[in-house]
Amino acid sequence: MAKMELSAQEKKTLKSMFWNSGLVFCGFNMVKMEGNAFTCTMAPAIEELYSDPEERRQALVRHNNFFNTHAVLFSFIAGLAYALEREKVTKDSVDDDTIENIKVALMGPTAGIGDAFFFNCVRVIAAGIGIGLCAEGNLLGVLIFVLLYGGSQVVARWYLLKIGYTMGTSFIDSIFSSGLMTSLTKSAAILGLSMVGAMVASMVNVKLAWTIQVGQTSVVVLDVVNSIMPGILSVALVFGLVALIKKGVRPVTLVLGILVLSVALAFFGIF
Repeated sequence: MAKMELSAQEKKTLKSMFWNSGLVFCGFNMVKMEGNAFTCTMAPAIEELYSDPEERRQALVRHNNFFNTHAVLFSFIAGLAYALEREKVTKDSVDDDTIENIKVALMGPTAGIGDAFFFNCVRVIAAGIGIGLCAEGNLLGVLIFVLLYGGSQVVARWYLLKIGYTMGTSFIDSIFSSGLMTSLTKSAAILGLSMVGAMVASMVNVKLAWTIQVGQTSVVVLDVVNSIMPGILSVALVFGLVALIKKGVRPVTLVLGILVLSVALAFFGIF
């Protein structure tokens, strides 16, 4: 495959996206996690591709959803999203759902790869070298750790951003020419929904401490509920919150409501 030549505008947009991606944890919160940072990273691409203010607003709102992955692989998904947005604008062959489904589907795998390589491998190696030098009173150990661990992530963010964009563009062209776009869209939707379901099971935990005395027998309510379907309370909570959000309730209001309700129920021994 021939190397893709980037235009001056594409290079400028990618550079702006790279600098913005460094803010990945600045707008981090428990509602959207890295969603605000992803929107900020995509802003240069949206500004380049969309001339109509309303279309820009819709694109920014679409990217400002829950998003969470490793801070370095974050750039790869942003680059891919840039390629998808360009395809949507220039050829009108990619819709909003496809872009969102592919983003969600990649969150889990990229998080696992990033954590395994950078956190469990590069960090340990860099720390081993740095600690060895610092133990001898050499301040160079601190600098080496920063350069090896931090520097490698900065360089990787830039190249992964470019790879995500160039590979994404080539990949999109190939699946359209082979007629696989429909299958890709459906597969991404299925994987995206599976990822959301897995996140509900792993991140939402409703623990009831409620025990009912029936004669000489103690009945643990949580065991009874889980015997019907494991994790049913977590699923019910998520669907309830989604329904409230669709009705216009702000996420911050829901977070505060859950906090107050949890404290009240814990006071009565239910939680």
